[in-house]
Amino acid sequence: MATFLLIIIYIAFISLGLPDAVLGAAWPVMQTTLDAPMEAAGYLFSMVSVGTILSSLFSGRMLNRFGTGRVTMVSVLMTATALLGFHFAPSLSWLFLFTLPLGLGAGAVDAGLNDFISVHYQAHHMNWLHSFWGVGATIGPIVLAQYMANGNSWRDGYFLIAIFQFILSAVLLLTLPIWSKVSRKQKFIVETDHAQPHHPELEKESSLHPFKMKGVNYALFTFLFYSGIEQTVGLWGSTFLVDVKNIEPAQAARWVSFYFLGITIGRFVSGFVSFELTNRQLIRAGQMIALLGVILLILPLPNVISLMSYITIGFGLAPIFPSMLHETPARFGKKNSQTIMGYQMAVGYTGTTILPPLFGMIASRTTTGFMPVFLISYAVIMIASTERLNRLKPELVPLNKESTSVSR
Repeated sequence: MATFLLIIIYIAFISLGLPDAVLGAAWPVMQTTLDAPMEAAGYLFSMVSVGTILSSLFSGRMLNRFGTGRVTMVSVLMTATALLGFHFAPSLSWLFLFTLPLGLGAGAVDAGLNDFISVHYQAHHMNWLHSFWGVGATIGPIVLAQYMANGNSWRDGYFLIAIFQFILSAVLLLTLPIWSKVSRKQKFIVETDHAQPHHPELEKESSLHPFKMKGVNYALFTFLFYSGIEQTVGLWGSTFLVDVKNIEPAQAARWVSFYFLGITIGRFVSGFVSFELTNRQLIRAGQMIALLGVILLILPLPNVISLMSYITIGFGLAPIFPSMLHETPARFGKKNSQTIMGYQMAVGYTGTTILPPLFGMIASRTTTGFMPVFLISYAVIMIASTERLNRLKPELVPLNKESTSVSR
């Protein structure tokens, strides 16, 4: 029963990723169809992010009152309705209307499923769960590209994804009794990859307000600009290929799907590599790989290198977000880890809301060819923030043997 529910949760995370990359992949064609300004994609993206932030803030109350199963089912239904609205939308203003339920549904699913997995299943499932988000984010542009390549409208791609979401919401409705049974009866195993270091300096600092702790601001900067890179490529990557590289929109959408494939494969691989490397080593390696991918994108090389650069950027970004979250208790103490994680997630969503639209506004008045310049700037600030954080918060060696016995 618990295994069957886990499969449903994995499928739900695929559905969470499906719409995330479709807007950016479809926008070169949507812009023409709707007679919309280029920067409107950034505003739509921001509206989705606002809905996601709102639902994340209130998800705790909703989950406690109604349970994860019901909240997830209703949220997926909201997402399906919003995507169907995108299919029928006669104008840009209608798209803005449907971004709110799209964001609200996505945020509640994300918060609810992450919480349910962390409480009811072993910790390694969290790594694979985020890989399945990448599966959805990879499939979405592929579905859209297939429709456009066959001469169909982008609306048909949105319609198919909406139907998948409606089917999933029906499956979740039928499986509601299983959620409560698993919550009541399953014996859970809490798997700890890192023991919380026993260190007097960390314990003394943990009594401070989180914002007064050393390094918190640099951690927040890391999340801000990580999200800026990830979502700027996802939203504007297809437009960059069409405008700068002169690639057909359908092919550009496929190429963007390879970017999300790089994230998916990277997170799957990093789950195994984490047994040999620490979180900080994974973060540093990922940042260097992502920076290399951006440099490849900016060089005047054949178009096929652009495809390789998208895969490289995605592969490099893959371990950064989960490893930063996992390192939070070791850096700031178990007492404040949940609060600081909340700050980090909020700032990450803020980066998603602000930075991609900011580039869209500038590109609409100049050229999308500046995208790699923005990405390099974001990457440099992210790397500098992380390295400064590492110097302020060096890895602490546990002082008790019991802690050292639990290792990666």
